[in-house]
Amino acid sequence: MRVVLDTNVVVSAALTGHGACARILDMLCAGASELYADDRILGEYDSVLHRPELRIDPGNVEIVLELLRHVATPVAAAPRPVELPDPDDLPFLEVAATANAILVTGNTRHFPKRACTGTTVVSPKEFLDLLRQLA
Repeated sequence: MRVVLDTNVVVSAALTGHGACARILDMLCAGASELYADDRILGEYDSVLHRPELRIDPGNVEIVLELLRHVATPVAAAPRPVELPDPDDLPFLEVAATANAILVTGNTRHFPKRACTGTTVVSPKEFLDLLRQLA
């Protein structure tokens, strides 16, 4: 299954090491899903994971970033003429739409249905439920 991970999913996985977000990263490592990203997304992962206020061990940050860079399939995303509540979320929607991937986010309200036509947007728990249904 093709997937794009919003930064909040990656941060949650790095902070907790368990739970739905960490399971999704584990599944990516195991090849159960295919991660898609572009340079904007990888750059945001890097920038946010290094924020001092998050207090994520720098060694863990580098492990997570290396994993994501290794498993991510690069995408040259097509621009989408839509407005989102947070314009910084647009790269995630553009990559998901271009890659025909599911967008996994902890902030589904940032991706209103009217702006995401043709792209499935789900929470981490909903994504894991989808995978279980397909197994």
